[in-house]
Amino acid sequence: MSFNVLDTVKGLFTNDMVSKAASSLGESESSISSAISGAVPSVLGGLISKVSSGEQGANSIFQLAKSAAGSGILGNLGNVFGGSSNLLTSGTDMLKSIFGDKLSSITNAIASHAGISQSSSASLMSMVAPAALGAIGQHAQQNNLSANSVGQMLLSQKSSIMNAIPSGLGSKLTDLLGLGSIGAAVSSISNHASATLHSAEAEVEKSGGMKFLLPLLLAILAILLLIYFFKGCNGADKPAPVTDTVQKHIDTVAAAPAGPVSIKVKLPNGVELDAYKGGIEDQLVTFLQTDYAKLGEDSLKKIWFDFDNLNFKTASAEITPESQHQIDNIAAILKAFPKSKIKIGGYTDKTGNEEANKKLSKARAESVNTALGKAGVATQVTGADGYGSDYAKYAADAPESDRVKDRHVSVSVRL
Repeated sequence: MSFNVLDTVKGLFTNDMVSKAASSLGESESSISSAISGAVPSVLGGLISKVSSGEQGANSIFQLAKSAAGSGILGNLGNVFGGSSNLLTSGTDMLKSIFGDKLSSITNAIASHAGISQSSSASLMSMVAPAALGAIGQHAQQNNLSANSVGQMLLSQKSSIMNAIPSGLGSKLTDLLGLGSIGAAVSSISNHASATLHSAEAEVEKSGGMKFLLPLLLAILAILLLIYFFKGCNGADKPAPVTDTVQKHIDTVAAAPAGPVSIKVKLPNGVELDAYKGGIEDQLVTFLQTDYAKLGEDSLKKIWFDFDNLNFKTASAEITPESQHQIDNIAAILKAFPKSKIKIGGYTDKTGNEEANKKLSKARAESVNTALGKAGVATQVTGADGYGSDYAKYAADAPESDRVKDRHVSVSVRL
C-alpha cells in the first residue's frame, strides 16, 4: 500500500489525544478537532512549499524529518500535553524553519477558523509539525529514501493535501504558503512567449521586406526542439539505466532534477497529471505531440526518457508503492495517445557483477512492463530489455552522486 502522508499524519491525532489537548488548553474538543483539521494540511503544505523552493529547501525538510524521526517524537505524542514542554519547543523551532515570518499569520488564521485562542493554535501547530516530520522521516528511514525522493513524494500528493484544507481557510493559506503560484510561472512564461511570437508575426505581415524572419524564427525553434529531445541521448538502442545492483538502500532508478517544480501536464483527452517540470511526463507528452514518426525508427532508438520517480526495493525488481503514481501517469499518457508505442529499458551502474547487473536491470524493466500491463496499456509496450552497465558513464568507484545517474529505467517511443 502506498504511503499517504496526509492520512498517516491525521491518524496520529486520535480521539484520546484530541480530548487531552482540549482539556490542557481549555478549549472544546470540537474546536480542537477543527483546528487540527486545518493544521495538518497547513503544515504539510508548508513542507511542499519549502521543497518546491529548490534543492536547499528539500534538503532542509529532509534533515528536519530525519531529526524528528530519530528523536522518538512519534512515541511521545501522547504525553505532549502532560508536561513534555520540550516537544512543543522543538515543534516551534521546526515551524519557524518551515514557515519563517509567515508563521504568525498562519497560526492566527487557524485560530480564527477553529474559534480558539492564538496560544492554543500555536501549541497545536507545535505538536503537528514534529508529528508530520516524524512520520515522513520514519517512512524515509524504512524505505531508505533520499532528500530528492522525499521531495517528490510530497509534491506528488500536493493536490490531496491542499484539498484537505477546510473551506474558508483554503485561499488564505494557499496565498500565505505561495502554493497557488507554483506552476503559474510556467503558464505565464508560455503565454508571454506565445504573445511575443504573435507580435513577431504581425511585424512580418506589416513589413513585406522582412518575410524571411518568420521562417528563420521557426527554424531556430525547430533546432531548439531537436536539442531538447536529443540532449543526454548517446549511443544506439539503449534504454536508460535502471537501478544499481546490490545497494544497501532503496534503489533509485532515475534521479529527478534537484528542487523539482510541480506542474500539471494536460493530455489531449482532458486528463491532467500531477508531475514535475522537465520530468518524464512533461517530456514524453511534448514529444508525442510532435510528428515524431518522421524521425524514423533508427533515430527514435536513440531517444530515451528516464523515469524520475521510480524506485525498487533493495537488490530486487519489486517496485516501491510510492512509485505507482508515475507508472499510472505513463499509462494515462499512453491511453491519451492510443497509437503510440514504447519500449522499456533498464540500466545499472558499474558496481557489482555484470551478469547480475544485466539480470537485475532486465527484471526491473519487465516489472515496469508488467505494471503498465496491469494499468491497461500492455498492447502499447513493444518489449522490455536490461542493459546492465553497458551504457554507464561513471566508474565503479565514482561518487554515489554520479553513479546514481547510471541507474534508471527509461522508455523509448517506437513506431
